[in-house]
Amino acid sequence: MSDALPACPECHEAFTYEQGALLVCPMCGHEWSADAEEASATVIRDSVGNVLEDGDTVTIAKDLKVKGAGGGVVKVGTKVRGIRLIEDGVGDHDIDATVPGFGRMQLKSSVVKKVL
Repeated sequence: MSDALPACPECHEAFTYEQGALLVCPMCGHEWSADAEEASATVIRDSVGNVLEDGDTVTIAKDLKVKGAGGGVVKVGTKVRGIRLIEDGVGDHDIDATVPGFGRMQLKSSVVKKVL
């Protein structure tokens, strides 16, 4: 292993240190395995377990109330094309997409279903 340890995957601070077989971040307290760092390909799945990728087309699986900007409801079955997966979304939102009639917004993968 090289002398430089990887930054924390949670807070991205560079002050990590080794503690046994784990890497620890003193800033946020996050602990992770050094082996998991090498194989950290994040897989995002939809509400029924299908693997999502950038550019996929999905449908909304349940009515979503939109907060702010006039509000409204995104109805079940609304088709959203060309999604983009993100890691730095607000809360646990992991999809960035343009929803017809509402514009650009972030969605949770748990409320969409991939169109096969």
